[in-house]
Amino acid sequence: MLATASRRVEVVAAVILNERGEFLLAQRPHGKPYAGYWEFPGGKVEPGESAVAALKRELHEELGIEPLTCHPWITREFDYPHAAVRLSFYRVPRWSGTLHGREQQQFVWQSARAITVAPLLPANAPIVRALSLPHVYGISCAALLGCEEFEARLTRALAGGLALVQVREKELDVHGLRAAATRWAALGHRYGARVLVNGPVEVAAAAQADGIHLTAAALMAQTRRPDVAWCAASCHGAAELAQARALGVDFAVLGPVLPTLSHPEARGLGWGEFARLIAGYPLPVYALGGMQSSDLEQAWASGAHGIAMMRGVWKE
Repeated sequence: MLATASRRVEVVAAVILNERGEFLLAQRPHGKPYAGYWEFPGGKVEPGESAVAALKRELHEELGIEPLTCHPWITREFDYPHAAVRLSFYRVPRWSGTLHGREQQQFVWQSARAITVAPLLPANAPIVRALSLPHVYGISCAALLGCEEFEARLTRALAGGLALVQVREKELDVHGLRAAATRWAALGHRYGARVLVNGPVEVAAAAQADGIHLTAAALMAQTRRPDVAWCAASCHGAAELAQARALGVDFAVLGPVLPTLSHPEARGLGWGEFARLIAGYPLPVYALGGMQSSDLEQAWASGAHGIAMMRGVWKE
C-alpha cells in the first residue's frame, strides 16, 4: 500500500559538487537499513525543523562540513520496505571545512556518466540520470541566423562545452527537419553532446538523434511517454508540468520566465512564480525565456536544473 502524504518521512539529501562537477556519494554504515549501499548524504528532517536547517545539521554531523550554498533541486518519493520517504534534494556547490566520515563511513567522488561504486540505494537511480544533464540547453535558430552561420556557431558552442541541444526549426517541412537534424546530431555526437528533435519520433529516429522534445500542445495530447531514450517537454504552467510528471519525461522546460524577443507578447512568469511552480517537483526543470549565462545562478537559486537559451547560447 502506498503511503499517504502525511505518513511519509521527510528526508533531505545533498548533491555536494566539487570543482570538476563530480558529486559525493557516501556508504551507509553498519547498523542502518541498506548498510553498505551508496547514497547522497543527508537524513531525516526533525519536527519543527526547516529542510535547509536539517541539511546543514546532517552534513555537519555526517561529514564535518558547513554548506555555504544550498540550491533546491528535485523532490522524489520512494517506498522502501522499512519506510516511505519524500526526498528533497539540494545542490551544494560551496561549503567550508574538511570532508571526513564522522560515522566512519566511506565516501567517494563520482561522475554521472561513470559510476564506479555499487550498489546504489534504489531511490537514487533517477537522481544519477538527472545529474547527467548539463546546466545549459541550447535551442537551434537556423531560421534566424541562416543555416551556414548557425552550424558554425553550433560547432563553436559544442567545442566550448555545450552538451545538450534541441533542434527546433518550425519553418522547415519534415524533410528539411530530418536533413538538418541528421547533420546536427552527427555534429553533436562528435563532441559527446546529446541532441533532441522538436518534432516527430520518426524524424528523430531517422536522424539518429538521442530523443525528442515535445511542444506543450504535443505534451498535452500524449497518453504515454514516447519510446525514446530521452524525452523533454515544454511547459508554461501547472497543467503542463503535471502532464510531464505523469508521462515520466526526463526533464521539462518552463517559461517564459523573463520577457523574450521570440514571444514579445508573452508575459514572463518572473522568478518568484517559476520557483513556486516547481517547488517539490520530481523532474529537472530548465528556465526558458530571456535567459543569459548570467542568469544561471538565479535559476539554481529558484530550483531550476539550469537554463535553456535560443539566442543567448549562440552569441559570438
